Amino acid sequence: MTDGGQNIRQAWVVCADEGTEGHRTMSKRFIGSRQTTIGREIELSGTGVHSGAPVSMVLHPAEVDTGYRFLVSKRGRIIAEIPADVRYVKNLTLCTVLGDDSGVTVGTVEHLLAALRGLSVDNCYVEIDAREVPIMDGSAAAFVEAIDEVGIRELSQPRKFIKVLKPIRVQDGDCWGELTPHSGFHLDVEIDFPTPLIGRQRLALEMNAGQFRNEIARARTFGFMRDVESLWKAGLALGASLNNTIALADDRIMNAEGLRYPQEFVRHKVLDAMGDLALAGGPMLGSYRSVRGGHRLNARVVQTLLADADAWTMVRAPWVREAVPVDVSVGTAAVNYAADRT
Repeated sequence: MTDGGQNIRQAWVVCADEGTEGHRTMSKRFIGSRQTTIGREIELSGTGVHSGAPVSMVLHPAEVDTGYRFLVSKRGRIIAEIPADVRYVKNLTLCTVLGDDSGVTVGTVEHLLAALRGLSVDNCYVEIDAREVPIMDGSAAAFVEAIDEVGIRELSQPRKFIKVLKPIRVQDGDCWGELTPHSGFHLDVEIDFPTPLIGRQRLALEMNAGQFRNEIARARTFGFMRDVESLWKAGLALGASLNNTIALADDRIMNAEGLRYPQEFVRHKVLDAMGDLALAGGPMLGSYRSVRGGHRLNARVVQTLLADADAWTMVRAPWVREAVPVDVSVGTAAVNYAADRT
């Protein structure tokens, strides 16, 4: 699979027939109308970017209405189940950390969540034997490739969306984030760093699986060489390297291969925003505008939205009866949704 240019595949969406165990039949609905999970288990391993520790992770298919759940294991035994939900956020320093009341945490979840949400996977268990999702190459590319390899399976119930009903804005000095009503999922992210290597960058996209694969998934995290010593002293970035991070000196990019995209820095911030917005608990119908933001701002916007019962509602996707070939790069059409507050 190539990552640039036109990458449109025609495919039939297949799903397990409810009446015959093991039999697979043609879906009778447009892609996006039903909940999904991954086709089979996915095993991944790598290093934690902050801990520097080795990590093994298994993604498991999950039933309808599971959402994303992290199963933290120790010596082969599950010791905690942590939902990917903004109510479980414990820390937002350089990454998004989730945790439960017992003190078990799992960090750097944003790239994996962005891959799941970006490819429209609704339900997944993530079994992990460490306190941090592996950084892989600093982007979501490895997760996307692994999901594409096993495929995405439709489930028996309609997909549920979080529909933004009115503007919600969070301001923190010259940083701000805003959610507004929109018929699809739109992201508009702007960053501004006082270095000519980055400067002011802005990217706006109507997000769907094709856009995510081609424009966002391979964008890597980045950091400044001048901050390395202080990060190490704080116990952070212990696993960072030129293999998983764009490293910026005062006057140049340290990575020999350079950048993967024009404006790779803002593209990675879009990736982070995708992962953080997934903590709302489902795919979103709305437009998100972020200026000079990051994990903390993204999470505060989600918290503010969900705290206002008049600002959002849950809607179910329509059911479409005709079996049709679907372009897997196309996102869900946001029309004729039925309200569902349950």
